[in-house]
Amino acid sequence: MYFPSDDTIVAPATPLGAGALSLLRLSGPSALSIVESVVQIKGVKLSDSKGYTAHFGQVFLADGDPLDDVVVTVFRAPHSYTGEDSVELSCHASSYIVNELLRLLKAAGARMADPGEFTRRAYLNGKMDLAQAEAVADVISSNAAASHRVAFHQLRGGVSAELKEMRAALLEMASLLELELDFSEEDVEFADRSQLSALLDKVLAHVNRLTASFRLGNAIKNGIPVAIVGPANAGKSTLLNALVGDERALVSDVAGTTRDTVEERIVLGGYEFRFIDTAGIRDTSETVERMGIERSFRSLSAADIVIIVLDASADGFDQMENLSMILHRLDGSAQKAVIFLNKADLVDEEGLNKNVTMINKNILSIENKIDLLIASAKDENDVQRLREWLIAYESARINHQNSTLITNQRHYDALVSASGSLENVRRGLASSLPSDLLAEDLRAALSYLGSITGEISTAETLNHIFAKHCIGK
Repeated sequence: MYFPSDDTIVAPATPLGAGALSLLRLSGPSALSIVESVVQIKGVKLSDSKGYTAHFGQVFLADGDPLDDVVVTVFRAPHSYTGEDSVELSCHASSYIVNELLRLLKAAGARMADPGEFTRRAYLNGKMDLAQAEAVADVISSNAAASHRVAFHQLRGGVSAELKEMRAALLEMASLLELELDFSEEDVEFADRSQLSALLDKVLAHVNRLTASFRLGNAIKNGIPVAIVGPANAGKSTLLNALVGDERALVSDVAGTTRDTVEERIVLGGYEFRFIDTAGIRDTSETVERMGIERSFRSLSAADIVIIVLDASADGFDQMENLSMILHRLDGSAQKAVIFLNKADLVDEEGLNKNVTMINKNILSIENKIDLLIASAKDENDVQRLREWLIAYESARINHQNSTLITNQRHYDALVSASGSLENVRRGLASSLPSDLLAEDLRAALSYLGSITGEISTAETLNHIFAKHCIGK
């Protein structure tokens, strides 16, 4: 449905700064006439030009001095990003030129767009649903191939298509239950209970699968959290520096040098990893160091991947005690861990075998198999092996998922609520609850699912979502 706007908005679509070109966008009923009053185009009346055409023009200041040569691209409603008449102006990327051009366009009747207003108009005019509109910001902010791929799938309607399919099936059942209410005195059933039960099982499984995908989807979107943990002075900071190729963390022979978490992001194999170097784990009475160790455990719990760094040259029994402290806090069903047995170059074969044997005894009971890399953080080949391990694990995890991923907290919350309402319907069916109570929970589930795509929305929700978009988008 088209909702015509009363005004015309303008904003830069590219950031101000050094560069060859800048792009300004206008959208609204007067977009063409406003540009026509500011830009001189020979031989063409812009208001009569067709959509998807580009025109060369010149802009002059009030005193007749030339400001810049521009290229004007026309998009006609409804075949534009916003669904309205729209114009894009390409000019040289001088902050003076851009600001003067904006001043002239505003003087001619345009107003500065609010953050996300172009995309909001696209949503209101039916060019995209709310889930797709949110994906616009995710596509723009994606830093790696994986996050871009997930966001683009959502932008193309991947999530929306699945939700609409589920809602259509539930709507049919809800309508039959509602019909029964009109004939309640005649005690008839239009909604077959066994069919409704089978549908619920199917939709619930789909909703719960999408809900479960949020951990992976959120990690891909915001950076896969990788905690580097281990005993003090095991070489965690050295490993972090080697992984990112920079002296990011302070390295010292003094145990307990790292007192707080140090975070660094890098892209490996198309995935953005968020490495978190943590304070060394050991038994200590020093207050500040103990606080750092508690933060280490919190980082461990929040990580998708845990790199446990152990010192092959240290006393084996002390190492195993620290390893047990880490394993005790590891969620084997949701987290993947790898042991990086560091400083292997400083130990003879007998000592190395002794350490490996003790480690293997400690990790036998872990639900998710822990891999072991015998290595040195100072050997680039060994560090590269760890990088390749990270890429291979993440690739396998995504290939195993092989379906739509939920990346948005709002979508996740709505799916959790929808699941709860559908569970109520299932319990109601088992208890032979009357149609009106079943219909009430079904309507709630439909409302939660509809809120994701914007079929059911509030002004507060829309304001919150589009305020996160950049100006010009």
